[in-house]
Amino acid sequence: MFKNLATVTLPGLALCLLFSCSSKKNTANSETASTDSEATAGSIKLITLDPGHFHAALVQKTMLSQVDPTVHVYAPAGEDVQEHLKKIEAYNNRPEDPTQWKETVYTGPDYLQKLVAEKKGNVVVMAGNNARKTEYIKTAVEAGFNVLADKPMAINTQDFTQLKEAFATAKEKNILLYDIMTERFEITTMLQREFSQLPEVFGELQKGTAADPAITKESVHHFFKYVSGAPIKRPAWFFDVTQQGEGIVDVTTHLVDLVQWECYPEQIIDYNKDITINSARHWKTTLSPSQFKKVTSLTSYPEFLQEGVEKDSMLGVYANGEINYQLKGTHAKVSVIWNYEAPEGAGDTHFSIMKGTKANLVIRQGKEQNYKPQLYIEPAKGTDLKAFETSLKNSLAKIQANYPGVEVKQFKDGWQVEVPEKYHNGHEAHFGQVMERYLKYVGEGKLPEWEVPNMLAKYYTTTKALEMARGAK
Repeated sequence: MFKNLATVTLPGLALCLLFSCSSKKNTANSETASTDSEATAGSIKLITLDPGHFHAALVQKTMLSQVDPTVHVYAPAGEDVQEHLKKIEAYNNRPEDPTQWKETVYTGPDYLQKLVAEKKGNVVVMAGNNARKTEYIKTAVEAGFNVLADKPMAINTQDFTQLKEAFATAKEKNILLYDIMTERFEITTMLQREFSQLPEVFGELQKGTAADPAITKESVHHFFKYVSGAPIKRPAWFFDVTQQGEGIVDVTTHLVDLVQWECYPEQIIDYNKDITINSARHWKTTLSPSQFKKVTSLTSYPEFLQEGVEKDSMLGVYANGEINYQLKGTHAKVSVIWNYEAPEGAGDTHFSIMKGTKANLVIRQGKEQNYKPQLYIEPAKGTDLKAFETSLKNSLAKIQANYPGVEVKQFKDGWQVEVPEKYHNGHEAHFGQVMERYLKYVGEGKLPEWEVPNMLAKYYTTTKALEMARGAK
C-alpha cells in the first residue's frame, strides 16, 4: 500500500491511505526553532516523526491556536503510521468539537533525512518505537528543531550518553528539548504536592530508610485497554524490550519524575551528587497466544519475540520493575506493574504515599475508591486530632486560592480531600495540557532552569537501575 517517496494529505474530514508523490515546497514552513517572545496564532508548525504509539495522536486531540493545522508526518511505511492517521481522522470526524488537522505524510525509506532536509516545521513530536528514539532526538536537535518527545527518551545507558549530548546541543542552539510528563497534571498528584508544602499540615518530608521509604509510588498498567473509546491495538514491537524498553525504564519514568517534582519542587538535581541507587529488580509478565492475538491482531509471534517465548507458548516480557534509591538523602521507592487486563470497571491505577513528620499524604485508586484516584491526609500516630483539624482547615485557604472548591472531610483514619469534578479531566486530556505548557516555553524561548538537569537526573536513575537489575541475575 505504501510507496517510497510518498506523500498524502488528510484534509479535515477525509483520510486517504493511497499515497502519491509530491514535490511541492512550503517556504512558510521552512523555519526551525522559534525565538519569538511568544507563540502567535499558527506560528507552531508540527512535525510528527515515526508515530507508533497512541500518545503521538493524543497531543493532537484538541486544536491549539498557536499550532498550524497542517502537520507533516515522516515515517517508515507500515501499520504504525496508518494507525496514527486513523486516530487523527477519528478526531477530525467526531461529532463534538471535531479537529481540523491536515496530515501531510512522507513514507519514503529516507524519511529521517527528508525531515531534516525539508524543514517543514519548528517542533518535532516523537512517540513510538523507542529503539531509535534517542537517535531521532539527537538528529532533530542537531538540525535545529525543537523536540517534544514521549517518554522514555532513553532506554539504556548508551542512550543516556546520547541524550546528554542532545541536551548539550539544544543548549548551544537555544532550542527546547522536552519530554511529555502527563502525570504532573493529575489533580490528586498536584494536590499531594500542594499539601506537602504546608508545614503546619504535613510537617517536613521524612528521610525514611530503604526498608521504609519516605515516598513510595506504584503504577499498575494493562496491555489491553480502551483509548479514546476504542480497544487499543498494540504493535508487536511493544512487547520487545529492545524496541519498547523494559518497564523499569518506561512507565517508571513518570514515577521518578514525580518523586523529584514533589519532593524537591523547582530545585535543581545533580545526578552525579544527589542520586544513589540502593537496589533494582525486574520481572516478567506472561501473555498467552490468545491474549497476544487480542491485543495485536497477530496470530503468531514475530521472529524478534521468539527469544521471550516460554513453555506452553507463553510470551514473557520484562514489563515490571522496582527501584529503591535515595534522592538528596531521601529514601524513595518506585515500581511499575503490567497486567494483561484490568478488572471489570477498573483501569490503570496509581498508589502514592509521601510521609511527613505531621501527616502522610496518600493517593489510593483501588476498588474502595471505585478505581478513581483519591487523596487522603492521615495524621501521624499520637497527633491531637482536634488541633490538627484546626491547622488543616486554617491552611485550606492556601489550597483553595489555586484550586477553588477543594474541601476536606473527615474519615476513619484522617481526612479525605474532596475535589470538584471539573478538575478530573482524564489522562488523555493531560497530553493537550503538556503541549500547551511546552508551547508556552517555546514562545518564551526557554525552559525553567531546573527542567533540563532534572530530566537528566530522571533518565540517569532509570537507565542505571536497569543496568543494576540486569546485573543482579
